[in-house]
Amino acid sequence: MATVIDTLAARPRHPEKQANAETPLLRKPEWLRVRAPGSEGYLATRNIVRQHGLTTVCEEAGCPNIGECWSQSHATMMIMGETCTRACAFCNVATGLPNPLDPTEPARVGEAVARMGLKHVVITSVDRDDLDDGGAAHFAETVRAIRAAAPAATIEILTPDFLRKTGAAETVIDSRPDVFNHNLETVPRLYLSIRPGARYFHSLRLLERVKERDPQQFTKSGIMVGLGETKPEVMQVMDDMRSAGVDFITIGQYLQPTRKHAAVDRFVTPDEFAAYAAIARAKGFLMVSSSPLTRSSHHAGEDFARLKAARAAQG
Repeated sequence: MATVIDTLAARPRHPEKQANAETPLLRKPEWLRVRAPGSEGYLATRNIVRQHGLTTVCEEAGCPNIGECWSQSHATMMIMGETCTRACAFCNVATGLPNPLDPTEPARVGEAVARMGLKHVVITSVDRDDLDDGGAAHFAETVRAIRAAAPAATIEILTPDFLRKTGAAETVIDSRPDVFNHNLETVPRLYLSIRPGARYFHSLRLLERVKERDPQQFTKSGIMVGLGETKPEVMQVMDDMRSAGVDFITIGQYLQPTRKHAAVDRFVTPDEFAAYAAIARAKGFLMVSSSPLTRSSHHAGEDFARLKAARAAQG
């Protein structure tokens, strides 16, 4: 899930698109500008996060929606530490050898969810390839801790791929989150350069296994655009997701965190995002979120309510 090691900049990707110290970051268009955070609600959420010693992907990944979400007491908790064992070319989370798991973390997350009064909570993590189960048992324990501390809250998890971790996916699925999210991130052609530690069809199969084991569990996945993909490639990813039974697709603009990360190929216009949304709905997704600032957990609570309503409408 992460990046930012000195060797990453030297890894061959698409040299013609790679940013470097001499290449300025592309200037963001007006539709990607957001206010700097600092509201009273934002500060209150930050205090709760600090008091419980929690990590959030909102901060670690530099999410542009942090001001809006935290002002409404919405935060995406990131468990299993701040250091990832992967070096994805798009992600701003640090890469390296993580610390051992903290056995008190699930309970602290549950307590924070209860204190914040969250109706819907999103839990994600770094990749933990160093662990025998990839952290699956820790994920499951966190889900159970939230159920105990805040039984009215619905739970959405955004997991790693658990590559080569036999039985790990089943451990997490059996903890019965309300939404199982795993992002494909980009089109298959770009995996070697953008998500080199992952395998596209393994991630797709993970989402399919959720539906096979628990058909009532909602599944969700997302991709970034603006990395050099083509429209036909995006449409093929939509078809692949639907074949795997994915209920909810998110599509958002890739933003380059630093010059060491993969460069933005282009800024996709709001009209193009609207067109992708129309295509996705026509392909049968129950829920679609497609906009420049769409992120996996942005408006997750409201979207979950719409997702349940869409399933109910289908009978």
